[in-house]
Amino acid sequence: MTAVEHLPQTATLSPILKQATPVIVDHAQGSWVYGTDGQSYLDFTTGIGVTSTGHCHPRVVAAAQEQCAKVIHAQYTTVMHPPLLELTAKLGGVLPLGLDSVFYANSGSEAVEAAIRLARMATARPNIVVFQGGFHGRTVAAASLTTAGTRFSAGFSPLMGGVHMAPFPYAYRYGWDTETAVDFALTELDYLLTSRVAPDDTAAFLIEPVLGDGGYLPTPPRFLAGLRERADRHGILLILDEVQAGFGRTGRFWGHQHAPISPDILITAKGLASGFPISAIAAPTELMTKAWPGSQGGTYGGNAVAAAAAIATLDVIAEENLVDNAAIRGEQLLTGIREVTTGLDAVGDVRGLGLMIGIEFVTRVGDRCMPDAATALAVQRATTAHGLLTLTCGPAGNVVRLIPALVVTADEIALGIERFGAAVHSVLGA
Repeated sequence: MTAVEHLPQTATLSPILKQATPVIVDHAQGSWVYGTDGQSYLDFTTGIGVTSTGHCHPRVVAAAQEQCAKVIHAQYTTVMHPPLLELTAKLGGVLPLGLDSVFYANSGSEAVEAAIRLARMATARPNIVVFQGGFHGRTVAAASLTTAGTRFSAGFSPLMGGVHMAPFPYAYRYGWDTETAVDFALTELDYLLTSRVAPDDTAAFLIEPVLGDGGYLPTPPRFLAGLRERADRHGILLILDEVQAGFGRTGRFWGHQHAPISPDILITAKGLASGFPISAIAAPTELMTKAWPGSQGGTYGGNAVAAAAAIATLDVIAEENLVDNAAIRGEQLLTGIREVTTGLDAVGDVRGLGLMIGIEFVTRVGDRCMPDAATALAVQRATTAHGLLTLTCGPAGNVVRLIPALVVTADEIALGIERFGAAVHSVLGA
């Protein structure tokens, strides 16, 4: 058999990967991205909520550089390294009381899967209840838990079993006030537990404090309290997916802290290390010890450089009062976006918590409002042309989301509002 001669070829990125903007980044700093085209862009995407302390914060850069010169990869089930021990100690100061044991992975999806694996092992129950519009990842199990759009779970069935969905209190979609929507969603959850998913067979409720890809919808505090009460009553674990809403983004350190509750398991990733890949779950030690031996691990989990960057991120958030800044600047952004969209029939709802703002675009048909993905996409593209980077989300793709860095200034928020308003009016001709 003769060897096959390989001719030179050029590799390309998968054609399925689509950029939301045409920007190719040369460098970035703080709230700004600078393209190879010589243009500067105000970044209200932050890598989908990842660069929490802004692009290339000097403290984060220095921490990563210093760690790179010491050790880059020290596999944490083989040897331990100081950054992971220090990070764990620092997380203890911000985690909800009682959640004193941490497991690290690389991505949100991995952390989600670790959380449901722990819940099932600890309770010896098979079922997980998720809520309509939730996004929990793209790996098979995480995608099985995701209901923010069929594109995340279609085409590779069968999905993981034991997943059941209950309604989310999406007041705008139903045309109700928030209290009515909460009453409805809790009633339907009770009906699900009566008619389909026995509480004694249910390991956990899994929910985001603010729906991410599902449309930037804050979960009403009374709904979270209702879940906590039902979880306690039935011995079900409450898992909060704080991958996007955590680390100060909502104006509280954790998104669920707008409600008087605490989870049994908390999931964090995205903003944890200002752009370096690391994720974690936290739970009480007593609960974490119920995971089966060998069920937690991973080659790259808790990477030393990522851990060092996460330590610096925590320090910057604390020392620069970025949680308070997120609350103040978030209120400025929400108010400003409502002002520049007032009177536009195509804008159905403007909502958010802290620096998670969603603008829902609709077409009005009689007394009904139908999702308008085409207008949302046109506005998102127009914002890029006006020097503002934004993204879309929502099951129908009809929500434009704004995700500034926690370091964003009042002047940058004002400029973002101005540019967003100009983009909207350029699309709608208003």
